[in-house]
Amino acid sequence: MNHSIEKCIEACLECMNACNVCYVASLKEYELEMLRECIRLDRECAEICSYTAQALGRGTEFAADICALCARICEACAAECGKHQHEHCQQCAEACRRCAEACRIMAVA
Repeated sequence: MNHSIEKCIEACLECMNACNVCYVASLKEYELEMLRECIRLDRECAEICSYTAQALGRGTEFAADICALCARICEACAAECGKHQHEHCQQCAEACRRCAEACRIMAVA
């Protein structure tokens, strides 16, 4: 497996974990209504990151398309989480940005 694929899988798994942490932590916050979109995107992003890591590990012929979609969802999640000052949101946004970058590289490879 080449280095770019390994790096993308690692970024996807880290992002998936950060999104799951943010999701659970957001559900415990008092301003739940304000975090509604954050919570929704955390789930969506965690799921696509998990799928992307699995697909890349299998060597799918659809890697570029899957990575392009993953990058789009990660960017949306990063933008939403970045609006909130909670530490879990800020950590999630950063993990999403790193994953989006790794996926964009794979999408054009």
